[in-house]
Amino acid sequence: MKQGYLLAAIVGLLWSLTIIVCLTIVMAFSTGLPVRPVWPVAILQGGAIGLVALSLSNRWLGLLVSLLLVLGISLMEPFGIRLDTAMPAQLTGLAILVLALYFPLRIMVHGLPFGRLTRHQFEEGIVRFLTGFGYVFFTAIVIVPFYVMLMTSVKGQQALLLNPLDFSIEWDKGWGLLRSYQELFMDHNFGRYLTISFLVSVATVFVTLLFSVPGAYAVARLRFKGQAVMSRSILLIYMVPMIVLALPIYVGFSMFGLRNSLFGLLLIYPVTTIPVALYMLQGYFRGLPGEIEEAGLMDGLSRLGVIWKITLPLSLPALASVSLYVFMIAWNEFLLAFMLLDDPGKFTLTRGVTMLNSSEVPRQHLMAGAVIATLPILVLFLGLERFMTKGLTAGSVKG
Repeated sequence: MKQGYLLAAIVGLLWSLTIIVCLTIVMAFSTGLPVRPVWPVAILQGGAIGLVALSLSNRWLGLLVSLLLVLGISLMEPFGIRLDTAMPAQLTGLAILVLALYFPLRIMVHGLPFGRLTRHQFEEGIVRFLTGFGYVFFTAIVIVPFYVMLMTSVKGQQALLLNPLDFSIEWDKGWGLLRSYQELFMDHNFGRYLTISFLVSVATVFVTLLFSVPGAYAVARLRFKGQAVMSRSILLIYMVPMIVLALPIYVGFSMFGLRNSLFGLLLIYPVTTIPVALYMLQGYFRGLPGEIEEAGLMDGLSRLGVIWKITLPLSLPALASVSLYVFMIAWNEFLLAFMLLDDPGKFTLTRGVTMLNSSEVPRQHLMAGAVIATLPILVLFLGLERFMTKGLTAGSVKG
């Protein structure tokens, strides 16, 4: 096994299986063609291209040889159907297949000898393959469901009935592709749902920070009886599933007239977000140099002044990450909104999407509603992900 050519062949065939599965799924969804992976072909071409990537130093010659190997081993049917069937789509897929096989394999086997490998070289080759596989696998499990959801939302009812598994784009419809989205905003009041969800989420962030900042600072900086117990028990509330609390919350809110009101949501949502915000912020506050705050106290600032003028400005990355996390929780929350809200004029976005899960509403409307609920938070997360990561890491720092 610890021979360079054996490792290149094995990594090549495993990588080929990974790529061919992903690519055939993408082609089937995007073109509607009856493509299928041919496993013996995928194994042979992957092993051969792995050896090519190891043996040939000229990348363009290696790419050409890889193309010829794919066509030759598959007998001109790289996706299990004749190459002249929907030729433009298949040629595009063939180009992607060859590029996705050769260049990653070239990186995986770079610097490895053809003969015997040292332990370090063997492990390096395996780690490179696992890294590439991880990127492809986790990208696929995120993108494929979203792609199916997006493509279903732009399909017509007749096309869905004819072939529910055809997720290709009907370009001939023009702006008619967005008909489902138009009907959601015109007929199903989704503009109002978006506004309500945004306002409720922002208000939840504000209330959460209002309570969690002083609470986290007290746990991190002040000395009082029961501090250690409180610090360790902040997240205990998450040991109780929300479904267990659903009935008491429903009964209590009904008794006090808070059911079917946005004010009731603003009372209960922070209960689910303050503990995690406390945990994240108290870890970050512990990591700040205490000498800076002591200097502020010596200069005549009160404790609240120290928090406002020193601690909070230094904690902006943590506050941003906590705000993003809390916003995501409030935006995506469904159980409490479903349980407490009955008036369509007060529905949050997730509660409004459930109204589309009906036999009377076309399935593409449900998928369009899911896209509308997912896309804003996805864009927000991708744009501010670095703050999210920093805040989660800071929350785990031991003071």
